[in-house]
Amino acid sequence: MKAKITLLPGDGIGPEVTAAAQKVLEKIAEKFGHEFEMDSHHIGGIAIDETGVPLPDKTLDACRKADAVLLGAVGGPKWDNPNASVRPEQGLLGLRKELGLFANLRPVQPHPKLMGASPLKESYLEGTDMLILRELTGGIYFGQPSEKRINADGEEEALDTMIYSEHEIVRIVKLAFELADERRKKVTSIDKANVLESSRLWRKTVAKIAADYPDVELENLLIDAATMHLLSRPSDFDVMVTMNLFGDIITDEASMLTGSMGNMPSASLGEDLNSLGKPRGMYEPIHGSAPDIAGKGIA
Repeated sequence: MKAKITLLPGDGIGPEVTAAAQKVLEKIAEKFGHEFEMDSHHIGGIAIDETGVPLPDKTLDACRKADAVLLGAVGGPKWDNPNASVRPEQGLLGLRKELGLFANLRPVQPHPKLMGASPLKESYLEGTDMLILRELTGGIYFGQPSEKRINADGEEEALDTMIYSEHEIVRIVKLAFELADERRKKVTSIDKANVLESSRLWRKTVAKIAADYPDVELENLLIDAATMHLLSRPSDFDVMVTMNLFGDIITDEASMLTGSMGNMPSASLGEDLNSLGKPRGMYEPIHGSAPDIAGKGIA
């Protein structure tokens, strides 16, 4: 197999983690007769320092031409001002949008040797093996308008828009059912349909897709209840699917079932196929840039 991989080391411990992953890939290529062409580009804080933008055109072009992208981490105290017009996280959001990476897959399977690292009792964790699908390019993170303004009373106010179209929901939910059909045949859809109109469309669309998979059980949970059930009965879940904001929250919560965010892998997949006929994707650990331990060789 020949594959072109774009490496985005990023900030903090990102370069250290990416360098280690690159060594693993080189060993895999050697052992199994693969050929990986890898090149490295800037994203995030270091890209801002070097080029003034968090996602340079050169980086985006390299990612578009790659079969896969391997990301380290972005951000750090140097660029932490949330009011800054240019921020490292914009590079990550921009890359997801530009590559059409609509489906974020995060497997959650506590390792037997690391059960003690989780704050949950081992008896709660036994049998946990779930896959969380987070819709990645829609919802409140990309909805417009998103702005600060002065209202009629002269007060400053802020507005964010959570918006979903039917096709955005269909493609992520359909993928969830396809994956569940290959696993333990259960999908848990997470929304806030008792309050939000976007969630009511989400739940309605999920029901339509579920009708095409009669062998797959469907469970609907409100996001607040889901955060509770994730800790009280984690082994009951097979495939979870949810919108962007809720997925951001619940996948970080789920990482503690494994003991650490550093133990959670992540794949973000799009609809475009790479040269291997597979969905083009970006792969990363979900931990942050951990600037407090960067450069110490302990990440």
